[in-house]
Amino acid sequence: MPAMTQAGRAEMALDEIKIGGLGASRRRVEDNRFIRGKGNYIDDIALPGMLHMEILRSPLAHARIRSIDVSAAWAIPGVRMVLTGDMLAARNLAWMPTLSYDTQAVLATDKVRFQGQEVACVVADDPYIAKDGCEAIVVDYEPLPPIVNPTQATAPGAPLIRDDKTGQDSNVVFDWEVGDREGTDRAFAQADVVSAIEMHYPRSHPSPIETCGSIADFNRATSKLTVYMTTQAPHIIRAAVALVAELPEHMIRIVSPDLGGGFGNKVPVYPGYVVSILASILLECPVKWIEDKSGNLISTGFGRDIYLKGEMALRNDGRILGVRMHTDSDHGAFFSDAQPSKFKIGLMHSAFSCYDIPAAHLTAQGVYTNKAPGGVAYRCSFRVTEAMYFQERMVQAAAADLGMDQAEFRRINLVRDDDFPHRTPWGFLTDSGQYGKCLDLGLEAIGYEDFLRQKEEARQRGRLLGIGISTMTEPLGAGNSREYDILGIKMFDSAELKVHMTGKALLRTGAKTQGQGHETTWAQIVAHELGIPAEDVLVEEGDTDTAPFGMGTYASRSTPVAGAAVAMVSRKIRAKARRIAAHLLEVSEEDVEWELGRFSVRGAPDRGVTIQECAIAAYSNMPDGMEPGLENNAYYDPPNLTWPFACYIATVEVDPETGVWDVLRVVAVDDCGVRINPMIVEGQIMGGLTEAYAMANMQFITFDEDGNCIGSNYMDYLLPTAWETPGFELHEVVTPCPHHPIGAKGIGECATVGGPAAFVNAVIDAIGDTGVRNIDMPLLPDRVYEAITGGHDISGAPPVKTE
Repeated sequence: MPAMTQAGRAEMALDEIKIGGLGASRRRVEDNRFIRGKGNYIDDIALPGMLHMEILRSPLAHARIRSIDVSAAWAIPGVRMVLTGDMLAARNLAWMPTLSYDTQAVLATDKVRFQGQEVACVVADDPYIAKDGCEAIVVDYEPLPPIVNPTQATAPGAPLIRDDKTGQDSNVVFDWEVGDREGTDRAFAQADVVSAIEMHYPRSHPSPIETCGSIADFNRATSKLTVYMTTQAPHIIRAAVALVAELPEHMIRIVSPDLGGGFGNKVPVYPGYVVSILASILLECPVKWIEDKSGNLISTGFGRDIYLKGEMALRNDGRILGVRMHTDSDHGAFFSDAQPSKFKIGLMHSAFSCYDIPAAHLTAQGVYTNKAPGGVAYRCSFRVTEAMYFQERMVQAAAADLGMDQAEFRRINLVRDDDFPHRTPWGFLTDSGQYGKCLDLGLEAIGYEDFLRQKEEARQRGRLLGIGISTMTEPLGAGNSREYDILGIKMFDSAELKVHMTGKALLRTGAKTQGQGHETTWAQIVAHELGIPAEDVLVEEGDTDTAPFGMGTYASRSTPVAGAAVAMVSRKIRAKARRIAAHLLEVSEEDVEWELGRFSVRGAPDRGVTIQECAIAAYSNMPDGMEPGLENNAYYDPPNLTWPFACYIATVEVDPETGVWDVLRVVAVDDCGVRINPMIVEGQIMGGLTEAYAMANMQFITFDEDGNCIGSNYMDYLLPTAWETPGFELHEVVTPCPHHPIGAKGIGECATVGGPAAFVNAVIDAIGDTGVRNIDMPLLPDRVYEAITGGHDISGAPPVKTE
């Protein structure tokens, strides 16, 4: 058969767009139910005989529990059960394992260790009675000195927070290091200039629109436990429940229905889940727990809260010779990070992966404090947001120390196109990219040189304009089984595909969507691989009784891992269909050629059969010796991480009299490899940039010296609306990933990871004449004003004064 002409290839691509394959901006099929109010969220589920549970939380950050009097709660009509830590301890359930090999209190027994910690639970006929029951419980607390930052935690004589742990004699969780210490020391000895900066990335909360919740339903007759739960990782939760509740795993069913957002907040196992399960087992009826907004903000998994001391060794010509980083991470009362087991500080050492740097060394220390457990990956791959923020703030400071243009400084040090695969100074292997092209496209789009002229002209008139750049690459899809696991479970993922005899298909994966659009894009991958129209592919996730085992969805694992599994299982189906096609066409398999949705005879393209005809034959006319049916599964263990790249540029104006800053323009250039659905990709970027802007400008959670959480409501912890959010100008570069089945790299987190530094760099650039090097996020107007008028850096580290 002659080679396909350019027109033929274009026609084939056009056909793929028409059937909703790769590259089609197909409307999200999920939205048909969501925008009509027909979603099936956890609070929409009601089971016969269902009771309701509420949690009593500690008002103090650190206090010993002298006694708990629950008699008044038991006396309230409609109260069915009151649970305390002592009651759980009698059943060996007072403590549970975390995803970081630590332990966490389910209900406090000896003392409370953060404000909002779970102390007791009440189960009643309705949630209002249960809440009344919680208010009737009397707890006698003996206050203890609270600790709210790493300096306090490691000070001599600091109170021991985890005195429950045998052998724990300090508040240090871990000490960890990676990189070449000696090589980095040599690089600094050779440096013409050493640039140094210190900063704090504050706590941020994912604050999904739907809080956490569960409905536990234990059936005594069958001994089967069914739990409807807001979780991003149903199979991992099932394994954790099996360990805690001491039930056989095959007798546990976890169902994760529609999720109103997750962003990492719905990865951990929370005490509310565990207690609702115990209550259902004891009462032998369904028990529902729905968290309120304050409970979610004050007690569930936070992100960030990490401190940096960073140094860069520089030559006068702008070349980076080496990097030193030391981080102190505040993990709160329990070490409950959801991250690969071997990396104690997550993937912080992915910093500077887009720059060609000879040597680097990172040291890290984690500490316990009297705060809710932190470190959950808020829309990022295991501390990568902090890594990229610190990286780009260090880069801007270094350019300023050299008196060099910030764009040119980046261009000099970015990894070149011909240097892939590139080994980073901390040992990662980046796969592909066009970093310089992305930077140049962003600079052209923002009108960089023209803006610099405008900035200088404005300065002459007393106006403060600034421009900030953030160039970053993020490791996604953790990861290959050689290095990545959580609790010993390797971080692969899976897909199961069944093509019915009518040519319609059912796809199930081990992932769990919470807004990424899996029901839409997974069908597009099947359409690309098999030629089955995307509208003929039904996608199901989130039920451990039907879905194949998977690690769930977080850290941008969807496309890099689960999406790859969908492609691989589709190829297994196509391979069997090819054998069926050869049988139907009465030729050898070697003589069968494939084009989108159709097999044909080599040299006789008019003789062919469609994938739908092969599906019918799989149940009615298969070759001798072949099993009937057209279905298979695939487990995908990625050979490497994927490495999308992005360049984000923001321009701002700062009011010198108030400290208020306004965003003028934002340009985003993203290279996420092959784009499955361009419309969904753009939506993910815009959502991520909105979160980045919020972190830089308004999202403020901190703690006072008594350990009180400041920002535990949405009057203090501000979320951006359409009124505040700036517009975004999006551009793209496409560099396919060489090891991913369809060349995709992932996109869901890039803008949240890389965006904050662009906004902060822009504000610092605007007030550059003051000599200020750093203002910790969020850049609230009072902080910016103090920096301008005082001419000094502004720390946002707790404790804050509240008078």
